[in-house]
Amino acid sequence: MNSKSLKNILISLIILLIIGILMLVILPCIPTGKSTKVGYIMTGSTDEAGWNGMNYNGIKAACDSLGVRLEIKENILENTESNDCVKAISSLADKGCEMIILSSYGYPSEVRDTIDEYPEISFYGNSSDYYSDNMTSYFARMYQARYLSGIVAGMTTETDNIGYVAAMQNNEVIRGLNAFTLGVKRVNPDANVYVKWTDSWEDEEKETAAAEYLINEKDIDVITYHQNRNYVVSVAEKAGIYSIGYNEATEGASDKHLTSAVWNWEELYSDIVSDFLQGKANERQHIWCGIETGAVELAPYSPLVTAETQAEVEKAKNEILSGKDVFSGKIYDTDGNLRCDENEFISDTALMSEFDWYVDGVIICE
Repeated sequence: MNSKSLKNILISLIILLIIGILMLVILPCIPTGKSTKVGYIMTGSTDEAGWNGMNYNGIKAACDSLGVRLEIKENILENTESNDCVKAISSLADKGCEMIILSSYGYPSEVRDTIDEYPEISFYGNSSDYYSDNMTSYFARMYQARYLSGIVAGMTTETDNIGYVAAMQNNEVIRGLNAFTLGVKRVNPDANVYVKWTDSWEDEEKETAAAEYLINEKDIDVITYHQNRNYVVSVAEKAGIYSIGYNEATEGASDKHLTSAVWNWEELYSDIVSDFLQGKANERQHIWCGIETGAVELAPYSPLVTAETQAEVEKAKNEILSGKDVFSGKIYDTDGNLRCDENEFISDTALMSEFDWYVDGVIICE
């Protein structure tokens, strides 16, 4: 065999090797006719404002960017006598969904037996206390943004009385309330946070009544809330007091609407859907993104938020980014018990599932 023939053989082998490598890279990217389906169950509708709308926009953007087909079940209330959430899961399973996201706090505990009946489906539950081999709890550290918004409230109030309309008495809501109060107390030790419960994620009549009670009976001049919609902001606007929103930036409010603690759900949903697509579904029991990921933040400030207040918020934010936890250092509860000491912090496990007490400064209104 002459050198020219040997050279041609070597060139041919190199070409074949390159083709083989390219096939390995390209073939997985060629559509096979079967697209991944993600099921999504929500308590409200896709076109509403607040919690449900922000969640939907986030999951849709994540699925669109990742090339995943999204199947939606809207207006599925929690704990219905007709077992609506169970039926929604069954319907999504019949449609071939390999991953189902339960976007409201109460769903996972309500349907835990149903989750066990579908071991081949990966479930993800929003802020759930419950998890299993095929159910991961996901959330963002909204309490960090709540803490920062508490600083805004504490430096704005003139009466030292701040209102908080709260939904359910569970770990998620109490965690946010306590963080908000710690933020208030950081800058204004004399202030208190008056809380009125509605025992509902969304009830305009109850939320309006609760806000009006706090304004009329507790002399509050700043109010915030943990609800799906911004009904409390509307009450504050009519009463002429300051407000701090939740879920998303509030459109059309006056300058007395100071800011909002807001979500970036696309960031979080991209994380969990990517896990699934990479074959890492449910490897983590909990997924909890912090402010460093951009999953939570404060909305743009009102012109009434002073430069001094903004500087204090930025200082606190930088402390969090550098590793200082909101729930660290000396923390007392409402009975004067020391719950956390210097050089200590409250564990994630406790924050997720053992938060049944209130920090000093919280006053529950009956």
